[in-house]
Amino acid sequence: MSLQKVRFGNKDGQDLVGRLELPANRHPHNFAIFAHCFTCTKNLTAVRNISKALTSNGFGVLRFDFTGLGESDGDFENTNFSGNVEDLIAASDFLEKNYQAPTLLVGHSLGGAAVIFAADKINSIKALATIGAPSNPIHIEHLLKEGIPEIEKSGKAVINLSGRDFTIKKQFLDNLQHKPLSQILGQLRKPILILHSPQDTTVAIKNAEEIYVAARHPKSFISLDGADHLLSNKRDSFYAGEVISGWAKRYLEIDTTRKEEPKTKHQVVASLDHDDGFSTQMKVGNHFLTADEPVDVGGNDFGPSPYELVSAGLSACTAMTIQMYAKRKAWIIDNIEVHTSHNRSHVADCKDCESDGSKIDTFEREIKLTGPLDEKQKKRILQIADKCPVHKTLHSQIQVITKLID
Repeated sequence: MSLQKVRFGNKDGQDLVGRLELPANRHPHNFAIFAHCFTCTKNLTAVRNISKALTSNGFGVLRFDFTGLGESDGDFENTNFSGNVEDLIAASDFLEKNYQAPTLLVGHSLGGAAVIFAADKINSIKALATIGAPSNPIHIEHLLKEGIPEIEKSGKAVINLSGRDFTIKKQFLDNLQHKPLSQILGQLRKPILILHSPQDTTVAIKNAEEIYVAARHPKSFISLDGADHLLSNKRDSFYAGEVISGWAKRYLEIDTTRKEEPKTKHQVVASLDHDDGFSTQMKVGNHFLTADEPVDVGGNDFGPSPYELVSAGLSACTAMTIQMYAKRKAWIIDNIEVHTSHNRSHVADCKDCESDGSKIDTFEREIKLTGPLDEKQKKRILQIADKCPVHKTLHSQIQVITKLID
């Protein structure tokens, strides 16, 4: 994955700061814009995880801070919901001018409401997804309820949200009251995916129902069962990103015939950012996937471990080799299962099993054959399994030549 810091201006000429994430091959098939939640920033863990899930599926993703939040210029107390929508339009203009017009909008919470309004104004958008979004922006008033009397009296109030103080002005509330979301949804002829948790205590699940009823077809709903509003569990946010990726591809133009070569002479690209732990974005041939480590060793378990990938190569190569041989012999094998795992075990018959050098990498492989085979055929297939190319490679003398590149 490629991560770039970008800047672009809003309608008032203030700088908005974002992160543009590209897949490992740096050639996204489509661009998406992510709108974060009320008072959040582009660096919220859920925002980052959803963006990474999208990039691992070939999308380019721009996530940025709305005016007055995070690294972006401006004062939050002077912003409003309409300004968030304008910021999304500015982000779209930036992508269209410098990269490619976005086709997908994703919004979380109030950002979900904002992408609905923005989708109506950005012609290039072909699909949009909301996560925990209110069916009417005014529904977030309950987050401000302690300060509403003061806002009505003096025109503004300082309200503590998620441990931080924010100044909210009356114009912010007034602006929310004039946003007929249902009317926009009724005229918006773009596919929409609505994701919401039944356990969301910040924006109740009833909001998802209201959005779904107001929207036109094609529309889809996914329950994020067990998730909280901020998708604090990484599994929830990564799952949401994977679902959005798969759903959106149905409505977007993706050239599956054109081979997108990475800027490398190699077959595999692995990319790992500073803040990602072990979650590594990979482009393997023309395919995207995530490698990771198990939770018990500090990973997120978002993908197979490096050794699991090696075991996967051995399993796949074994199955292919056996089936190819069987077809050449006109033997019928209905199904082949190759079960492989890796560990380090003592060398057979070692004299000093306590020394460090007495252990070797061991791949345990078990093969299940389904089909009308006799014992002689099965014995021959067991011999053929040892002749698969990956098996031979693992048994050969191997060298790895490493150098730094620009």
